[in-house]
Amino acid sequence: MMAETGEEIRSDLGSIQIAPEVLAVIAGLATVEVDGVAGMSGGIAGGIAELLGRKNVGKGVKVVVAEESATIDVSVIIHFGMRIPEVCMQIQENIQEAISEMTGLHVKEVNVHVLDVLFKPAETKEEEPAVQVAPSVRVR
Repeated sequence: MMAETGEEIRSDLGSIQIAPEVLAVIAGLATVEVDGVAGMSGGIAGGIAELLGRKNVGKGVKVVVAEESATIDVSVIIHFGMRIPEVCMQIQENIQEAISEMTGLHVKEVNVHVLDVLFKPAETKEEEPAVQVAPSVRVR
């Protein structure tokens, strides 16, 4: 028999506690898996965004756990040209599914905050290689 209370899951053998940081990592990984996500951002005050870096996958994720459910806020950067609402809905679905499957915790809300759009760097035309003439070979 198991009953969930906030972050703690009770069973006949004892309790299991899942730290909010674990939920943040799960949500971060579920977010960067979505096509169109350029990276996570620590927020406007958080400074520089980490673009698809795995150094701190919980960066840009805020988790609030209360009354057997979790509310997740993620701050993201989207690739230019992507349909932002579609990308955000996919992020919401991925996070909800990952947290529910991995922890059994009900996800009440997933709020996606798009803080920036990443433009591809301008492609520079490479100079065409100069035509090389093979050295002449004399046969005697």
